[in-house]
Amino acid sequence: MPRLLDVSDDVRAEIGDDEADRLLAGDNAPGGYDCTSCRTPGDSEQERTSTVLFVGDETAVLAFAHAACLPSQVVQVAEDQLQGAVRSMTGAPDEGAGAAPEAAPAQAVLGVTSGLVLIAGELHPALVVEPTGPISRPGAESGGDDFLPLLIEQGFMPLTELTEAPRALPGWSVLLAMGQLHAVLQPGTGGPSAQVAWWQAHQPLLVTEGWRAAANKTHTVLVFAAPVGSVGRQPREDLLRDALDKAAANGRLVAAAMPLAGT
Repeated sequence: MPRLLDVSDDVRAEIGDDEADRLLAGDNAPGGYDCTSCRTPGDSEQERTSTVLFVGDETAVLAFAHAACLPSQVVQVAEDQLQGAVRSMTGAPDEGAGAAPEAAPAQAVLGVTSGLVLIAGELHPALVVEPTGPISRPGAESGGDDFLPLLIEQGFMPLTELTEAPRALPGWSVLLAMGQLHAVLQPGTGGPSAQVAWWQAHQPLLVTEGWRAAANKTHTVLVFAAPVGSVGRQPREDLLRDALDKAAANGRLVAAAMPLAGT
C-alpha cells in the first residue's frame, strides 16, 4: 500500500524516478522502521516519513526518519563510515555469500539463513551462518576446519544447548536497509566506530515480515554459526531449530547476540 513518504528532489535525483515511485507506492519501503535520527520506531503507513540517503565516495545507504526529526535529504558521509554497508560486490560467488574471517587463500563461502528461533519461551530473530566447505587457519597445512575456533577467538560463545540467548558481542552488528538483509559487520581497525563487513550479501536478502518485526522490537539479532554440514538450509523454522539443537549437542555451534543496524 502507498506510504506516507517524503522523497526530496535531491534524493529522487540520486535514486532515480523509478525507484522513488516504487518507494512511494510501498513496493520497496518498510512499514515499520527505526528512525535514523532519534532511533525510535516509526511507521510509514501511519506517519510522515522522510527518506534520507547517505552517500559516500562509492557507497550509498537509504534510511528512514520521522519527518518531524529530519527532512528528506542527501547526506554526504565519509566512505570509511559507510564501509560494510550496501555496496556492489562484483564477482561474489552467489547471493548470500561472502568471505569468512581469516579465511585460507582459497576464499571460503558463507551461506546465511534467517529464521525465528524459540528460546526460553520467546521468539528471537536469528541468522544461521554455515560455510560451504572447511575453513582453515591462515598458514595451516593440515587442511582442517578451524571455523569455530576462529569465531570463538573473536568472542562467539560455544553452545551445548539452546536454553538461553547468547551474550552480546561488542563491536558487531547486523545491517538491514529497506527491510532487507545486507551484512553482518565486525569491528574494523579504525577505532570503535569503524566496522567492516564480515559477511555481505551479493544482493540484499529478503526476510519475513515476522522476522523483521521481531528484530525491530528487540533491536537484537542472534547469529549462530556452525561448520559445513552441521545445520544445512532447512525449509521450515521447526526443522531449523531441530538442526540447531543437534549441532549444539554435538559441540558444533557457536553464537552471539548483535544489535540491529538500520531498519
